[in-house]
Amino acid sequence: MNIRKFTPSADKRVLVFLAGAMWCSVGIMLIHFAMTWLKQAEGTQKFLLYSAGIFAGLPIHFFGFLKLADKNLRRLLPLSQKRCVFSFMTWKSYIIVVIMMTLGITLRHSSLPKTYLSVLYMGIGIGLFLSGLKYLKFFLKLLLPNKNGGEATSDISLQP
Repeated sequence: MNIRKFTPSADKRVLVFLAGAMWCSVGIMLIHFAMTWLKQAEGTQKFLLYSAGIFAGLPIHFFGFLKLADKNLRRLLPLSQKRCVFSFMTWKSYIIVVIMMTLGITLRHSSLPKTYLSVLYMGIGIGLFLSGLKYLKFFLKLLLPNKNGGEATSDISLQP
């Protein structure tokens, strides 16, 4: 019996969409945690913590997650055949996700004040969300046909 026929498969458009949806969803979840914790802060402290989280998110996006998204898009965009639906990430990325989830759960259950932890969560959440938007941008480009009536992959550049 061929086990491959039971493997859920999808084309690159679906894989790019799944990656973008996952990154954006996790980003929103982390931002939600941060904003919930920041309800405890007041006045100037609240402003400073929000500002620190937002300003942390931009370099996390540009110097961290955006490079990962570009690398992943370079892997996904040339695909011509359907692949396993879980291949929107590499196996190495799944291991990193497990490590990050474990670290996040550990931090949430630690004695660190949640108001200060919110800066980290907001920064990572913003970085993930913004990088996830890049996947969704490419998903939309993959849906639109190019001028010759074919798929728009030849027109797609990873430049911002």
